[in-house]
Formats: sequence, C-alpha cells, structure tokens
Amino acid sequence: MVILRPTRRLRTLLPLATALPRRSDTALGDWYVNRLVVDHRPLLLLVSATSLLPMLLPARNVRELPRRLPDLVEARLRRCGIPGRWIEAEKKAMTSVTIGPTIDRSVLGIVVDFAKAVPYHLERGRWDDTTLLSVETRLGETPCYAGRRDDEVIFPDKRAPELLRAKWELAN
Repeated sequence: MVILRPTRRLRTLLPLATALPRRSDTALGDWYVNRLVVDHRPLLLLVSATSLLPMLLPARNVRELPRRLPDLVEARLRRCGIPGRWIEAEKKAMTSVTIGPTIDRSVLGIVVDFAKAVPYHLERGRWDDTTLLSVETRLGETPCYAGRRDDEVIFPDKRAPELLRAKWELAN
C-alpha cells in the first residue's frame, strides 16, 4: 500500500480518503504530487517522500493517477537502472493506492524547489513530452537538503537504489 499526497491544487481531482494508514509499505514511501504549468502546458511533478526521486509527466487523466502510479514508478525506476527484482517488489507493494493529505513540510519544500527549477530546464516553445525525461534525470541528480551536514544531503538518484536494496534485498 502506498499513499499519494496531492497538494491543495489537486485535491478536487484527487479527493482524500476518509481512513488512512499511518504510512506506506513501500521502500520509496509516500508520493507527493503537485501540478505546475510551463509554456501554458500543465505538468505533474511527483516526488518520493523518502528518496526525493522526482517524476515529471504531462498532466493528463489526473483522476486516473492513483491507478497509474505503480506503472509510472516502475517506468521511472527502470530509467534509473534499478534491478528488476527490486522494481517488481516495489510495484507489488503499491497495489493499493490511498489519497492522503500532505504531512511533511520539508518534502513539500523540495517539491516547490523542483517545480521552480523545471522551467529553467525547458527551452520555451522547444520542448515536448520526451524532453521531460531528461529534466527529471537532472532533478534526480540535484542535491537536496544541501544546507545540512554532509551525511544528511540526499541525491535522489543515489538514495532510491539504496532504499530499494535495503527494503527488498537485505530484508529477504
């Protein structure tokens, strides 16, 4: 089970569940989602709460996002070169998606920082959906919490495999 946590901007399209579990059962934890607009085109930015791994995609069929989330995460992890057995275990743990409120202000801060960075990576009028993949890769290489001690800085593209390995390989 995984919790999808939309920002206030998306709550009308993704209404909150009445009963919520305490936390997600996945290695990457809850997923935060925000809507942004670049070049008059709506986009969705999703960020894993534990690894801060970002996903960037066109804002189509937003109401279907809970159903599509496991497949989207699977595709993102494949692009990161994550071993298939860890991806399958993570996807299996995501079979149930619940919508919950945002609860972690530090993760919301990262979502805001990433959202502000996206337009700088997209050349006005010269990008398409395929360009979004290179932007999410660049965001994944961005150090997060850089003002903290060195051992607290998170590089999302490095942290995600560590968490997946710890949950799905070392636990077995």
